[in-house]
Amino acid sequence: MMGNLKLGNLDITSITEIESFSIPLDTLFPDFNIKLLEKMNPIDPVIMSNGLVHLTIRSWLIKKSGNFILIDSCIGAEKNRSNHSSWYKRSGRKWLTALSKNGLKPEDIDVVICTHLHADHVGWNTRLENGSWVPTFPNARYICGRIEYEYWEHLTNTSDKHGAFSDSVLPIVKAGKMILVEDNYEIVNGLTVEIGPGHTPGHLCLNAKEGAIFCGDIIHSPLQLSYPNISSVFCEDPVLARTTRKKILSKAAETGQYLIPAHFRDPGWIRIRETKLGYKQI
Repeated sequence: MMGNLKLGNLDITSITEIESFSIPLDTLFPDFNIKLLEKMNPIDPVIMSNGLVHLTIRSWLIKKSGNFILIDSCIGAEKNRSNHSSWYKRSGRKWLTALSKNGLKPEDIDVVICTHLHADHVGWNTRLENGSWVPTFPNARYICGRIEYEYWEHLTNTSDKHGAFSDSVLPIVKAGKMILVEDNYEIVNGLTVEIGPGHTPGHLCLNAKEGAIFCGDIIHSPLQLSYPNISSVFCEDPVLARTTRKKILSKAAETGQYLIPAHFRDPGWIRIRETKLGYKQI
């Protein structure tokens, strides 16, 4: 499924790989007290039902300054993700079809941005060709935070749980297509990176001057709008993740910018305001 948002000269398209990926509430948010749900309005079953939190796995495709830019590249095809049956050696047809429905081929992508290097954000960085992993987007420059890359480069020497660094990141580096960036790096005119640590040490957010914040996994579910103190089980540093999340949510509420996370259900973008409880979608 695809959705589109136009903000001035910025065109934003959702390219979905898995429309609904569900995780038990107490698994995703181990510190979430079930009694907190009683303080909330009836929860949309699209967000949560039967104790399961429903997420989406998607990429964001944006057109800006004549460039086609892909933010995160989902799970990918033929990736050996044995820990997740729905991720294991996917065919990739759905994601590629979604890209082609927007009139694009992999060769047309100019920039690929990795907000962070978890397996569900880098998979389409590479494709399998004659038994080797090669860049899926041959004409693109790939962007990753230097802090993020160096963290995983060190960690993968002892642990690469999903194998994503080996099959979806290192081949990009070896091909000479990876650019490691610092805070405030401008990708194209009016699109800059902002380091938002906590979920991972070098997680990147993207600020578009047209009024959008692409925040990756700073927030996983709308449940965290009401309770921004609660971090997911996947956050490397839950306390720092909470600090970053509250900072980004506050900025989005104060400025009226669109908040565009990676895993919210369709359409995937929201605007928020501050409330006594936390934040609320408007």
